[in-house]
Amino acid sequence: MSVFDYICHRRPERSFFYKGRQFPVCARCTGFYISGIASIILLAFIPVPYSWTTLLLGILLLIPCAIDGFTQLFEYRESNNTLRLITGLLGGVGLILVYEMMIRFFVYTFL
Repeated sequence: MSVFDYICHRRPERSFFYKGRQFPVCARCTGFYISGIASIILLAFIPVPYSWTTLLLGILLLIPCAIDGFTQLFEYRESNNTLRLITGLLGGVGLILVYEMMIRFFVYTFL
């Protein structure tokens, strides 16, 4: 068992391949990790306002990923890796924005 098995399902049909080797995470997780790391780096240099609007934006960016994932889970349709990557990229940014607002809330409220 690989360490990556704990952070992603790694199904071959939902993963990218490069030179015959499978990526360590699936297409959606690839998007999440790329945009999540990029968002963390950007947030270090670009101030984001602490507001309900920012929280709402983060939640809205997570919705396409949820729709894509749940419609596939309940077998309404089959997604593809390009769509998984795109929704993962949006979801990664949204998740970091939501985390940022939650952290600020707890810091401002309890510290």
